[in-house]
Amino acid sequence: MTPKQAVMENEFVITRLLEAPRDAVYRAWTEPERLKQWFGPKGFATFSSRLDLRPGGTYHYVMRGPDGKEMWGKWVFREIAPRQRLVFVVSFSDKDLGVTRHPMNPNWPLETLSTVLFEDWAGKTLLTVRWAAGNAPRAERQVFDSSHDSMRAGWGGTMERLVAYLKEPAPAGKTAFCAESD
Repeated sequence: MTPKQAVMENEFVITRLLEAPRDAVYRAWTEPERLKQWFGPKGFATFSSRLDLRPGGTYHYVMRGPDGKEMWGKWVFREIAPRQRLVFVVSFSDKDLGVTRHPMNPNWPLETLSTVLFEDWAGKTLLTVRWAAGNAPRAERQVFDSSHDSMRAGWGGTMERLVAYLKEPAPAGKTAFCAESD
Protein backbone atom coordinates (compact mmCIF):
# COMPACT_ATOMS: atom_id res chain seq x y z
CA MET A 1 0.00 0.00 0.00
CA THR A 2 1.19 3.51 -0.72
CA PRO A 3 0.97 6.15 2.03
CA LYS A 4 -2.04 7.59 0.17
CA GLN A 5 -3.90 4.28 0.52
CA ALA A 6 -2.76 3.17 3.95
CA VAL A 7 -4.99 4.20 6.82
CA MET A 8 -3.60 4.23 10.33
CA GLU A 9 -5.89 3.77 13.31
CA ASN A 10 -7.35 7.09 14.50
CA GLU A 11 -5.20 9.16 12.18
CA PHE A 12 -5.94 12.86 11.90
CA VAL A 13 -6.65 14.11 8.37
CA ILE A 14 -7.11 17.66 7.10
CA THR A 15 -7.50 18.73 3.47
CA ARG A 16 -7.62 22.06 1.68
CA LEU A 17 -8.23 22.97 -1.94
CA LEU A 18 -5.66 25.68 -2.61
CA GLU A 19 -5.89 28.32 -5.34
CA ALA A 20 -2.33 27.63 -6.48
CA PRO A 21 -0.60 25.16 -8.80
CA ARG A 22 0.85 22.03 -7.26
CA ASP A 23 4.44 23.16 -7.94
CA ALA A 24 3.88 26.31 -5.87
CA VAL A 25 2.37 24.40 -2.97
CA TYR A 26 5.13 21.78 -3.05
CA ARG A 27 7.82 24.48 -3.06
CA ALA A 28 6.13 26.18 -0.10
CA TRP A 29 6.59 22.89 1.80
CA THR A 30 10.13 22.11 0.63
CA GLU A 31 12.08 25.38 0.55
CA PRO A 32 13.14 26.57 4.02
CA GLU A 33 12.79 30.30 3.33
CA ARG A 34 9.26 29.73 2.05
CA LEU A 35 8.30 27.22 4.75
CA LYS A 36 9.27 29.50 7.60
CA GLN A 37 7.01 32.25 6.21
CA TRP A 38 3.80 30.31 6.85
CA PHE A 39 4.31 27.07 8.79
CA GLY A 40 2.89 26.96 12.28
CA PRO A 41 -0.24 27.93 14.17
CA LYS A 42 -1.57 31.50 14.10
CA GLY A 43 0.38 33.74 16.41
CA PHE A 44 3.62 31.78 16.04
CA ALA A 45 6.65 32.96 14.07
CA THR A 46 9.33 30.63 12.74
CA PHE A 47 12.67 32.37 12.94
CA SER A 48 15.13 29.57 12.27
CA SER A 49 14.59 27.01 9.57
CA ARG A 50 17.12 24.48 8.23
CA LEU A 51 16.14 21.86 5.69
CA ASP A 52 17.98 18.83 4.31
CA LEU A 53 15.39 17.51 1.83
CA ARG A 54 16.30 13.86 1.27
CA PRO A 55 15.27 10.54 2.82
CA GLY A 56 16.94 10.54 6.24
CA GLY A 57 17.36 14.33 6.09
CA THR A 58 15.75 16.73 8.53
CA TYR A 59 13.81 19.94 8.75
CA HIS A 60 14.80 21.64 12.01
CA TYR A 61 13.05 24.80 13.12
CA VAL A 62 12.26 26.99 16.09
CA MET A 63 9.05 28.95 16.55
CA ARG A 64 8.26 31.70 18.98
CA GLY A 65 4.75 31.75 20.40
CA PRO A 66 2.63 34.74 21.31
CA ASP A 67 3.89 34.41 24.89
CA GLY A 68 7.51 34.71 23.68
CA LYS A 69 8.44 31.09 24.45
CA GLU A 70 10.47 29.17 21.90
CA MET A 71 9.47 25.74 20.66
CA TRP A 72 11.86 23.61 18.59
CA GLY A 73 10.66 20.96 16.17
CA LYS A 74 12.15 18.39 13.84
CA TRP A 75 10.98 16.35 10.87
CA VAL A 76 12.98 13.33 9.67
CA PHE A 77 12.08 12.50 6.07
CA ARG A 78 11.23 8.92 5.20
CA GLU A 79 9.95 9.43 1.67
CA ILE A 80 10.06 12.26 -0.84
CA ALA A 81 8.12 11.92 -4.08
CA PRO A 82 8.59 15.37 -5.67
CA ARG A 83 5.33 17.25 -6.22
CA GLN A 84 3.35 14.22 -4.96
CA ARG A 85 4.11 13.21 -1.39
CA LEU A 86 6.26 13.87 1.67
CA VAL A 87 6.41 11.36 4.52
CA PHE A 88 8.23 12.31 7.70
CA VAL A 89 8.48 11.62 11.41
CA VAL A 90 7.65 14.67 13.54
CA SER A 91 9.00 15.34 17.02
CA PHE A 92 9.62 18.20 19.36
CA SER A 93 13.31 18.97 19.52
CA ASP A 94 16.03 20.97 21.14
CA LYS A 95 18.53 23.26 19.42
CA ASP A 96 20.91 20.31 18.89
CA LEU A 97 18.36 18.13 16.99
CA GLY A 98 17.64 15.95 20.03
CA VAL A 99 14.13 14.56 20.42
CA THR A 100 12.24 16.05 23.37
CA ARG A 101 8.80 15.83 24.93
CA HIS A 102 6.00 18.23 24.04
CA PRO A 103 6.68 21.35 26.14
CA MET A 104 3.05 21.61 27.30
CA ASN A 105 1.95 17.96 27.31
CA PRO A 106 4.45 15.32 28.48
CA ASN A 107 1.99 12.57 27.46
CA TRP A 108 2.00 13.59 23.79
CA PRO A 109 3.64 10.94 21.53
CA LEU A 110 7.39 11.36 21.33
CA GLU A 111 7.15 10.87 17.56
CA THR A 112 4.28 11.09 15.09
CA LEU A 113 4.09 10.22 11.41
CA SER A 114 2.97 12.81 8.85
CA THR A 115 2.10 12.26 5.22
CA VAL A 116 1.50 15.31 3.04
CA LEU A 117 -0.13 14.69 -0.35
CA PHE A 118 -0.19 17.14 -3.28
CA GLU A 119 -2.77 16.50 -6.04
CA ASP A 120 -3.73 18.48 -9.14
CA TRP A 121 -7.36 19.52 -9.01
CA ALA A 122 -8.53 21.51 -12.04
CA GLY A 123 -5.60 23.95 -11.95
CA LYS A 124 -5.61 24.07 -8.17
CA THR A 125 -3.98 21.84 -5.56
CA LEU A 126 -5.73 19.47 -3.23
CA LEU A 127 -3.48 19.30 -0.17
CA THR A 128 -4.01 16.51 2.34
CA VAL A 129 -2.13 16.22 5.63
CA ARG A 130 -2.40 12.86 7.42
CA TRP A 131 -1.01 12.58 10.92
CA ALA A 132 -0.80 9.50 13.13
CA ALA A 133 0.64 8.53 16.50
CA GLY A 134 2.14 5.43 14.88
CA ASN A 135 4.20 3.28 17.22
CA ALA A 136 3.49 5.31 20.36
CA PRO A 137 2.53 3.54 23.59
CA ARG A 138 -1.20 3.19 24.17
CA ALA A 139 -1.41 6.08 26.67
CA GLU A 140 0.28 8.45 24.18
CA ARG A 141 -1.99 7.27 21.34
CA GLN A 142 -4.99 8.02 23.56
CA VAL A 143 -3.73 11.57 24.14
CA PHE A 144 -3.21 11.98 20.38
CA ASP A 145 -6.66 10.52 19.60
CA SER A 146 -8.38 12.79 22.11
CA SER A 147 -6.65 15.88 20.69
CA HIS A 148 -8.19 15.89 17.20
CA ASP A 149 -10.31 18.99 17.90
CA SER A 150 -7.30 21.03 19.00
CA MET A 151 -5.28 19.66 16.06
CA ARG A 152 -8.07 20.76 13.72
CA ALA A 153 -7.86 24.28 15.18
CA GLY A 154 -4.05 24.39 14.99
CA TRP A 155 -3.85 22.95 11.51
CA GLY A 156 -6.76 25.15 10.41
CA GLY A 157 -4.76 28.22 11.40
CA THR A 158 -1.66 26.83 9.70
CA MET A 159 -3.63 26.21 6.50
CA GLU A 160 -4.98 29.78 6.64
CA ARG A 161 -1.40 31.04 6.86
CA LEU A 162 -0.45 28.89 3.85
CA VAL A 163 -3.40 30.23 1.82
CA ALA A 164 -2.38 33.81 2.64
CA TYR A 165 1.28 33.09 1.83
CA LEU A 166 0.42 31.59 -1.57
CA LYS A 167 -1.49 34.78 -2.45
CA GLU A 168 1.45 37.09 -1.65
CA PRO A 169 3.43 38.55 -4.55
CA ALA A 170 7.07 37.48 -4.69
CA PRO A 171 9.52 39.94 -3.06
CA ALA A 172 11.75 41.95 -5.39
CA GLY A 173 14.59 39.83 -6.71
CA LYS A 174 12.88 36.55 -5.82
CA THR A 175 11.34 34.05 -8.19
CA ALA A 176 7.57 34.04 -8.09
CA PHE A 177 5.71 30.79 -7.85
CA CYS A 178 5.06 29.33 -11.26
CA ALA A 179 3.71 26.16 -12.80
CA GLU A 180 7.15 24.96 -13.88
CA SER A 181 9.11 22.23 -12.16
CA ASP A 182 12.49 23.08 -10.72
